[in-house]
Amino acid sequence: MTAMRRFFSGGWLTVYAFLYIVFLYLPVIFLPIFSINTAPTPKFPLTGYTLKWYQDLPKTPALLDAAWNSLIVGISASVLATLLGILAARSITRYRYPGRRTINGLIMAPLVLPEIILAISMLLVMLQLGLSLSLFTVVLGHVLICIPYSMTVLTAGFEGFDRSLEEASADLGESAFGTFRRVTLPMVAPAIISSLLVCFTISLDEFVIAFFLTGTETTLPIYIWGQLRFAAKLPGVLALGTLLLVASFVLMTVAEILRRRAARRTQNEGGLYA
Repeated sequence: MTAMRRFFSGGWLTVYAFLYIVFLYLPVIFLPIFSINTAPTPKFPLTGYTLKWYQDLPKTPALLDAAWNSLIVGISASVLATLLGILAARSITRYRYPGRRTINGLIMAPLVLPEIILAISMLLVMLQLGLSLSLFTVVLGHVLICIPYSMTVLTAGFEGFDRSLEEASADLGESAFGTFRRVTLPMVAPAIISSLLVCFTISLDEFVIAFFLTGTETTLPIYIWGQLRFAAKLPGVLALGTLLLVASFVLMTVAEILRRRAARRTQNEGGLYA
């Protein structure tokens, strides 16, 4: 009776979570499996195993150019989004002013708005401003969608920060900027690094915004989309997709580790000075 009560009280949630994860990630598992298949078409049973598709990736100039463009866009977007996220997160967590919750909701709006609507809107704005489509416009679009994720990570870092540390620094004669640079930033550094990694991962995988705002310089998602039109290019796309999947998983794992470390650090510091 106790086991049945435990199952209906919480066990079914575990089953649901397990089935949800299987449904979500089972198709992804086939990606690395078919990427080492000797046959150019993804089908079972596998005809053999080979790393030829991975070895051919560095020999494709268009792929290397797209990877370099994605790297430039990802680094630029993650740095800009994190800088803006630091300012916004500190403002929302440290000060109380009219419209604070409304402003926070507007910043988070790209999380719930359809990306295609954002992409079309930004395209119209860019054209009205007379900007030519390039990697610069792609960076602006990626900054827009990365800021909410940066805010989510950084807000958690700033909320757990003990303000008495800043007050002690001010009592010792340090300026406001010096306190922010010497006390606040080192304490929230793990959250900042986590924000950079999360934003870079999102920018690296983003397709819709890049599709509407890119010019002649393509990013990796645009390159992959173009290659899918040719059946002979499919094995290389599977290999490239596997590498992107592994890179995204590693970056997100590191970001989560840093976020949890930042949360523990702020809690420990808060308990120490309480």
